[in-house]
Amino acid sequence: MASTSKANLTEEEEEEEEEDEGQEVQHFDDFTLASSWERFISEIEAICRQWLADGPKNLIEKGAVHLVSSKNMYKVKSELKHATKIYSMEYYFEINNNGKIADWNSTLHDMQLCFGVKEFLVILPQSASGVVLDAPEASKLLSAVAIALSNCSSLWPAFVPVHDPSRKAYIGIQNMGTVFTRRFEADRIGSQVPIKFMHLEGLYELFVSKFAYSTLDHSMHLFKVHLIMKLTYQTLPDDDDDDIQEADAENAESEASAGGDNRNRKHWDDDCPWSEWYSAENPVKGFDLITTWSEKMVESSLEMAEMENASPHDAEKWILAPNIDCSKEERIGFASQLQLLVNALDMSFEAQFMEDFVSVENSGSDNLKSSMVIPPPTVLDRVLKDLFHEGLQFPDSAKGERKSSRAIKGAPVECLFAQFCLHSLWFGNCNIRAIAVLWIEFVREIRWCWEESQPLPKMSANGSIDLTTCLINQKLQMLAICIEKKRELNEEFQDCIGSNDDVSTHMEEDIQVREESTSFYAQSQGFDGKRDSPLTPEVLHKSNTVVSKFSKNSEDVVSADKSPSDSIRRGSAGPVGSMKLLKSYQSLHAPFTQDAPLMTEDMHEERLRAVEAFGDSFDFSAQLERDTLSSDMSSFKAANPDTVFEDFIRWHSPGDWENDESEANGPSKNLTEGMKDDWPPRGRLSQRMSDHGNLWRQIWNDAPVLPAYEQKPLLDPNREGEKILHYLETVRPHQLLEQMVCTAFRASADTLNQTNFGSLSQMTTKMDQLYVTMASALRPLQVNLLSGNSETIEDLRRLCVVFEHVEKLLTLAASLHRKFLQAPRIAEAIFSDYYNFYLPTMGVGSADVDVQKIDAEKEFDMKLQLRMNERQVVSNMFSQPSANQSWRKVLSMGNLLNGHEPILREIIFSMSDSATGSHYAASSPRGYQQDIETYRMYICGTSNDLRVALSVTSYD
Repeated sequence: MASTSKANLTEEEEEEEEEDEGQEVQHFDDFTLASSWERFISEIEAICRQWLADGPKNLIEKGAVHLVSSKNMYKVKSELKHATKIYSMEYYFEINNNGKIADWNSTLHDMQLCFGVKEFLVILPQSASGVVLDAPEASKLLSAVAIALSNCSSLWPAFVPVHDPSRKAYIGIQNMGTVFTRRFEADRIGSQVPIKFMHLEGLYELFVSKFAYSTLDHSMHLFKVHLIMKLTYQTLPDDDDDDIQEADAENAESEASAGGDNRNRKHWDDDCPWSEWYSAENPVKGFDLITTWSEKMVESSLEMAEMENASPHDAEKWILAPNIDCSKEERIGFASQLQLLVNALDMSFEAQFMEDFVSVENSGSDNLKSSMVIPPPTVLDRVLKDLFHEGLQFPDSAKGERKSSRAIKGAPVECLFAQFCLHSLWFGNCNIRAIAVLWIEFVREIRWCWEESQPLPKMSANGSIDLTTCLINQKLQMLAICIEKKRELNEEFQDCIGSNDDVSTHMEEDIQVREESTSFYAQSQGFDGKRDSPLTPEVLHKSNTVVSKFSKNSEDVVSADKSPSDSIRRGSAGPVGSMKLLKSYQSLHAPFTQDAPLMTEDMHEERLRAVEAFGDSFDFSAQLERDTLSSDMSSFKAANPDTVFEDFIRWHSPGDWENDESEANGPSKNLTEGMKDDWPPRGRLSQRMSDHGNLWRQIWNDAPVLPAYEQKPLLDPNREGEKILHYLETVRPHQLLEQMVCTAFRASADTLNQTNFGSLSQMTTKMDQLYVTMASALRPLQVNLLSGNSETIEDLRRLCVVFEHVEKLLTLAASLHRKFLQAPRIAEAIFSDYYNFYLPTMGVGSADVDVQKIDAEKEFDMKLQLRMNERQVVSNMFSQPSANQSWRKVLSMGNLLNGHEPILREIIFSMSDSATGSHYAASSPRGYQQDIETYRMYICGTSNDLRVALSVTSYD
């Protein structure tokens, strides 16, 4: 069969086949690699040569893994097979491998610190334990790697993990490139550490025993040993535990009698502004203090014993390492509750009235009741008591408020509606049913205040309506004013009934008092405006000065003012400059007028829509202002008995009085300048005021002569109050929730803004950015553009995430500021480092799985070197352990810091010999003068744990 196929080949194919056979003959098997052991060494050598050829930079480009525990350390690995076992060989390297290794560098790998190496190989079996349990196998494996590295002319040290994994035991070897070889060995005792090795003296003798004759008494001989030492101290894990326990012990009896209320417990944030609503976990879990002693020469055990009694304050360096909670778990705070409030807003479109979410007749009530719980009545009563029955607390609108806060159409944090919104965040689980129950009871309490004429708590009854706030807050502002007006009317009515027998006398005295009060009003204020400002002490003071000036410099005016007609003026606030009445040449007096009726935003919008519907009709505008205009005209008539309609226009609407060119402007003219020669003033009414049937003139003719204090009030408190209550009782759920969301975000931010965090500029900037972000995200709610299933809901949820990040940072800033009041540099440095660490995660949801995977590998690790003047501040944080704390501590080690022993002690002993003048110099290269570190021992441990790593340089 083969010959048949051979015959069918062409001549060219035959030639090609012959060439292939010739090439096969040229290759031959290398029978020197016949054994599996030698092939295993060859595979190791091939991998090492490839890594050496690539170099660190190319290895990183090919996918070397960056180690989280070290900033500069990378790792590559490759699999090997020998017999039936599979091994993994790992190469650890740094980008910059020049220079001497830093012994206490926090970024070092564990193997680097133990053995003083920079780059190294680790070969280990791919098994559950990851260690070589058989000692001959470990030696054979290490020999294979050593032979392969020698063939590659590589100086990498190689390690093999041995024994039990918990022991962290290694054996290793390194070719030094000369005639020297270093051997490594590490092991660990996890319990029952001998007492001798708990002290520096015993550890020193352990190191000396590695190179001294065993028959010598180490305590009687001097050995010059180099030593560097690092001690780590840790603050108590929970700073508040003992305070809480002591408080519990002191208040046990009172708490038992009060039913076990734990409000007397002390927490770290009790005086923080958010503590009224929730208690935050302290993000600063504690601090590690690392004290280091630089290299020194020790010659005897006695010196080590003395060093164990040394104070940590004698250490060359103090390094502070904060332990900050970086967990991704959701925390209870304003952000978490605002998220629930946004969910309630999303559900608020399902009903027409708030009662529908509570009523059993609601079609969706079964689903609501099954998933949404209403707190018990006791909780509801406590909330209402806090809102309405904790005394009259008038709000301080400036408290905690930033200027940018007013861009959010909510309510100031101290106002009644803002407090209601904050309580809603914590009422139950902030679901729509709980909010509906609280709102219904809230409105009932407001109605009770109205019907009983009781002042509305946390609302000022003075001033105007703040149209920059939400509509409900405006309504409550007006209701507070209406209640105050209603109370005044009731008091006046009771006074009238009580003094019915002497009504005329009372009226005369009242008129006399009012007339006397008018003389203190400023007579030279121009009175161009439509309304007069209320009297204040400053205005009264200025008024007296002006009146005296007129009495001295304007005798003709004063004499004119003393005419018989002055005796019947009522409600006068004083003359208006040099203006005179057209018919009687008497001074034109400005009247006291009633304040314009207060209006909320919806009332303004309603009036604006009416004006737009009827166009720019002058008469229609006057009709809207008829009550106010008639009141002003009545007051003007009472203050100027001899007046005419033209006088009122000259005072009230100067733009509708057209002066002749020869006439100067009245209010700006000198009082003593030729007044009689220019009389009467030459001018006329404007076209719109002189038209036939002008509405202003009709109102003027119908207006009675009454001063402001005798007129019917322009604001009817009873009518307006009932309208406000009707609005509150029938407000649509989504309209209520929109205003609640805006107010809750603003009030929460304003509450956090009261936090004292020192001069942390990043935190100040972040708070400013938060207000800008909130104003932008909440704008659709402020203009009633929201609808069901709107994208705005998702924007609000993202805003909650941003709020959560800022809240976490603010909590950390407050904690650091409190701890380092006497050393602000420490707080600023720690916060700045954490801010840069945390910044990449901001703006991304904490529920984002990908972000969690990325950040799970990254931990905040900061080491801050302290200055001498900062040491005492940190030392004070290590307060003397109390009886409850010290019972579990075994003070078996020295170098105590305020009664605290180190949680970790690390020591590096080393012994060096010169390459000349010693047995190491016998075969050393010519001119080799460098000292050789012959012995190095790294010791790490406590009284219950001891790890020792030894490296010995030998001559082969």
